[in-house]
This record gives sequence, structure tokens and C-alpha cells, in this order.
Amino acid sequence: MIDTHCHLDVERFDADRSEVLERAWGAGVTGIVIPAIGPSAWEALLDWPAKDARVQVALGIHPQLLPSLPPEDDEKHLATLDTLLSRKKAIAVGECGLDGPSQDKAPMDRQVAVLKAHFTLARKHNLPLLVHCLRAHPVLLQLLKTEPIPPAGLLMHSYSGPRELTGKYVKHGCHFSFAGPVTFEEARKPLEALGAVPLDRLMVETDAPDQAPHPHRGGRSEPAYLPLIVAAMAKARNEPVETVRAATVENTRRFFRSP
Repeated sequence: MIDTHCHLDVERFDADRSEVLERAWGAGVTGIVIPAIGPSAWEALLDWPAKDARVQVALGIHPQLLPSLPPEDDEKHLATLDTLLSRKKAIAVGECGLDGPSQDKAPMDRQVAVLKAHFTLARKHNLPLLVHCLRAHPVLLQLLKTEPIPPAGLLMHSYSGPRELTGKYVKHGCHFSFAGPVTFEEARKPLEALGAVPLDRLMVETDAPDQAPHPHRGGRSEPAYLPLIVAAMAKARNEPVETVRAATVENTRRFFRSP
């Protein structure tokens, strides 16, 4: 299995990061993608794949981080991102996107401008895009009418949209990843959306340390929990676990152009 979205670089893993990785490999995880959320994380992340090729990285600016970054520095940060992507050590651009709950402190027009810059960088560097979209799907779908997805692809990270929007994203060429909420007993919307995703567009993630799956809900998530999410996805789709597992691995390798 491959965890397409895991924030293993954050402080919550500082005390036992090596043990977390060992548990992941022991659970059958063969690869992890760590998406940066802001400029302070970029440089350190770039050195990680050279130490362990099972760990790959992406670079971007998370919309929830924008309130803590001065708007006047957006162009500077994006220029730095361009330079670092030129080193060809990152396998994707992101995490980036749109966040409805953050728009009081980071207006949506600013979020859209920063996201469009990420689209431009993904096209320039021929890299896929990892997109966060929370309570902002109408804005993102409107953007996709004028801003085609990069040729390398776009992954809807921890997809939270309703089933009826899934087909629209599919028509735009998007891929979808699902996390711990598909395991929750009261889960409805993510399971409905999951059932509408074509098998060849499907991936899986933990979003660790957040969104821990049942029975670890409320605690720290980690990549070793990926089998729980794969099993829940298979159950929701009424497909064999092996079918879903194999498809997510193949889709992930093809999307990130990775062996």
C-alpha cells in the first residue's frame, strides 16, 4: 500500500518518527508521500528521499496556513517554491487548495490567486497537483472551467465533496484519495462519493497525524493504519480488499510516475 498524503514531518511525530516508519513498513506500507504545507518545511523535506526512497515529498502552500503568512510575501514565497521545484527532488506540487473556513482571515480571492500560481508551477515543472478543498467546491469547480488541470494530473486529497460533484471532477480528469472518515460508523457522504469514483482514479491516504480511522478516531493517525482505510473502502464499494489495494497502488505509481 502507498500512503499518498501523510504529514510525517510535523512536530507530533518528533518523539517517535522512526518507530512510526517501522510500524508502517511492518503493516505493508511500501511508500509514503509527505506534502509540505508551507515555506518553513520545504528545505528540510527535500533531503528526505535521498535517505529513504520509500518516502517522497511534495512542496506547496496550504490554504489554512495563509492567515499566518503576510499577503505581501505571497509572490516571494511562490518564487522560492519555483526555485526549489527546479531541483527536481519533489514528485508533486502541494498541498495547496481552497479552504472555506479560512476565508475570514485569508479571503477567497487571495486563496484562488495562490492556487492558480500552483497550477502554473505544476504545468511548468510537469508535476501533479495535490489539492485540498474544504467547503469551497463551487469555487474550485468554477476555477477548473478556466484553469485546466496540469497534464501530470490533479489529486483531490481526502475528498470531502458530495457524490453529485464527483462526476464533474472526473470529467475534468481528477483523481481522488480518501482517508480515515470512510471508516467512521456514521460515515455517509464520503462513502457515497467513494462509490462514484472510477476504480482507476482511486487512491488512499491517512492524512496523518489527522483523521485517524476507527478504532483510533480522536487520536494521532499514522501510516500503519492504512490497511484499516483500504478495508473500509473495499467494503463500501462492495469489492475485494485485494482489488482495491492493488488498484490504489497501481494508480498511485502511475500518477506520481514512480516505481
